[in-house]
Amino acid sequence: QVQLVESGGGLVQAGGSLRLSCAASRSVFSSNAMAWHRQAPGKQREWVASIISGDATNYADSVKGRFTISRDNAKNTVYLQMNSLKPEDTAVYYCNAVWAPHVYWGQGTQVTVSS
Repeated sequence: QVQLVESGGGLVQAGGSLRLSCAASRSVFSSNAMAWHRQAPGKQREWVASIISGDATNYADSVKGRFTISRDNAKNTVYLQMNSLKPEDTAVYYCNAVWAPHVYWGQGTQVTVSS
């Protein structure tokens, strides 16, 4: 059973930065894709960013230019660097990974951005 453990969430003022980490119990280099999603109170979970084999990255329009997804293969960890945070970024952030045909999710980490 693969485990994904997120960390790095917290409370930050608008305009600030946070870096989320997702530590995997399996090689992230061998994954088909890894991604971050988020779920704000009363809203559906939404995709934020992803990184696929070959290190191609994609971002939701709402975070493009502010968030950066990356991975450290030696540490089996995926990161989400979040800059210029806005109150609307407040959500529980989830790490997601695909080792086809299986999909795994972490338990989530809370990010709260105060205005």
